[in-house]
Amino acid sequence: MRRLQLVAAFLVVYLIWGSTYAAIRIGVAAVPPAMLSGVRFLIAGVCMTAYVVARGHRLPGTPREWLQLLLLGLTMIVFSNGLVTWAEQYVPSNQTALLVASSALWTAWLGTFGARAHPLSARSQLGLAIGFAGVALLFWPRGEPSAQSLVAQLVLLVSALSWASGSIYARNHPLALSTVMLPGLQMTIGGVIMLAVSAAGGEYARLTLNAAGLASLAYLTVFGSCVAYATDFWLVRNTTPDRLSTIAYVNPAIATLLGWLLLDEALTGTQLAGMVVILTGVVLVVWQRGPRVEGPSASAAPSTSGAGRT
Repeated sequence: MRRLQLVAAFLVVYLIWGSTYAAIRIGVAAVPPAMLSGVRFLIAGVCMTAYVVARGHRLPGTPREWLQLLLLGLTMIVFSNGLVTWAEQYVPSNQTALLVASSALWTAWLGTFGARAHPLSARSQLGLAIGFAGVALLFWPRGEPSAQSLVAQLVLLVSALSWASGSIYARNHPLALSTVMLPGLQMTIGGVIMLAVSAAGGEYARLTLNAAGLASLAYLTVFGSCVAYATDFWLVRNTTPDRLSTIAYVNPAIATLLGWLLLDEALTGTQLAGMVVILTGVVLVVWQRGPRVEGPSASAAPSTSGAGRT
């Protein structure tokens, strides 16, 4: 029974987080990006926070804790998932997933700094070099390059770097909150900020809701946020870091497959080579590394994948 639970949990995380890239691509065709991201995370965050408060868990009690949560909400929701949602207006979901996978590489590099810095092994250094070479291949122009597409790809790298920065900050400045409270509050704070950005940018005037947009929003809120995050945290408590690290390279592979099946997306030969190179680098960096915090909560010791969450 225990083995079946683990297999089921991994399948949930793989399939849901691997599919959110396609869901975002569908959603931004009807719902402006900041609004899509804001509504999704605000609803999910409020639900998760209300659940743990009802079970007797404490809310943050000091201004310092709230400031830390604000920083994590900015780095891991607004400048991470928010930028991914914006960029998917211009970049196919399969390429987006592969560029986001570089967050595992950024996390490994940033982990060499700070209070809990650790040196990189020779294998990890090789993985970083290989992984970033793969990122360069994804930027290889296909036909006449579009300035808008190039900017969006660069924004995705900023998004990956932001997630990695938040991960390292969370590791070095742990918060004593429950494993569901912390991501719930992060998503709530990030969702409020994204909706403020949406209002300031006049997105409400551009809203064109349709069935596909509503379905995407519902899927991202219920499954992409609540179910997948809760399952990931269950895995953190019930399996090993090397198994959790598989999220970093399985999810982008699933996203690429679903982009082809559902959205008729294709990668050029150079981009396919980039995919293989990036995932090879990520495997070298994350496989069987020692436990370290890479996800939304330092105190909760989240997954070591550092990639694949949207």
